[in-house]
Amino acid sequence: MDNRIEVFLERYREQPPDYILELEKQALAAEVPIIRRGTRDMLRYLLRTLKPDKVLEVGTAIGYSALFMKECLPGNSSITTVEKVAMRLTEARKNLAEYDKEGRICLLEGDARTVLKDLVKKGKTYSFIFMDAAKGQYLNFLPDILALLESGGVLVSDNILHEGDVLESRYGVMRRDRTIHGRMREYLQVITQHEQLETICLPIGDGMTISTKKEQERTDI
Repeated sequence: MDNRIEVFLERYREQPPDYILELEKQALAAEVPIIRRGTRDMLRYLLRTLKPDKVLEVGTAIGYSALFMKECLPGNSSITTVEKVAMRLTEARKNLAEYDKEGRICLLEGDARTVLKDLVKKGKTYSFIFMDAAKGQYLNFLPDILALLESGGVLVSDNILHEGDVLESRYGVMRRDRTIHGRMREYLQVITQHEQLETICLPIGDGMTISTKKEQERTDI
């Protein structure tokens, strides 16, 4: 059914620039994980609607999603993206150098746990954050993500269904995946009940949550 839906919707889907399609083709051939087309569609809609000026991406891979987001943003918007895997960084540097001539995408190399804490210490804030890194670390990233997310800003967390494994019981998934299974379920519990966030879970792509950071009420009135 999912495949039939994707085939049907493809005729109505706005196609990205040719170089994005070529990067998608290369990534799929090399089995590099990139965002799915449904996720791409939702990002396009959110970015064009919200027009955030500062975007943070956690998980660059080869730069595919950062470059796609750039195409959906106003010319004065910037993207900061974080990646630690050396093999991915090699491709990301090459792709960003070739397709981001304006220098709107800043690639930060290193473990996201360290990079995020450094950004918090520097007082950086972002109006839109896209989290697509190690799924088992989402919950660990969340405190720093919330510190970096501006009031009224939007956080999108990708791959929350983890290829459908999250739907199964703990013993219905392979032993090697049980840690991620448990952590993702815990993340969903926390993010959907977090007092600072308004969150919706959507079965788009491999599942995603969209969270808005609630405006803080003034106490000095």
